[in-house]
Amino acid sequence: MKSYRLALTGFVAALAAGCAGAPAGVQPVSGFELQRYLGTWYEVARLDHSFERGLERITATYELRDDGGVKVTNRGYDVARGEWKEAVGKAYFVGSPDVGQLKVSFFGPFYGGYNIIALDEQDYRWVMICGPSTSYLWILSREPGLPQPIQDSLIAQARSLGFDTDQLIFVRH
Repeated sequence: MKSYRLALTGFVAALAAGCAGAPAGVQPVSGFELQRYLGTWYEVARLDHSFERGLERITATYELRDDGGVKVTNRGYDVARGEWKEAVGKAYFVGSPDVGQLKVSFFGPFYGGYNIIALDEQDYRWVMICGPSTSYLWILSREPGLPQPIQDSLIAQARSLGFDTDQLIFVRH
């Protein structure tokens, strides 16, 4: 498996985005429990970015780091090249660990926002995440897909927060 350009491009995107905060008017969830969040998530939908373009079967795996942070492993299959791509980063809480707001880095000391803005608080089966602007949005699930009513509800919520949900890409698994 090769380390892929996702790390470098993700770094550039995070730098361009400018900070590790949340978009204006968007609030990260409270009552967040990191232990329940750890493990593998499947990307269901996202806004387009060069660092994921052409990838299918995308997953994100979160593990505890020895320094108290979170190891982030993003993995996807590059259809054109016929190979798996992987990027490993690190994330840390911006404030209180019970608020779903972290900063994530795939390269050096530069961090971008990782804001959990919707979460299945009962079972931790689905989540919606945004970056520091409304150009960055992901919907993840513990399974490769989501029941349509949940997916529709998350998309409606994202639209109401100012995300261009007409541009969502639905990931093939």
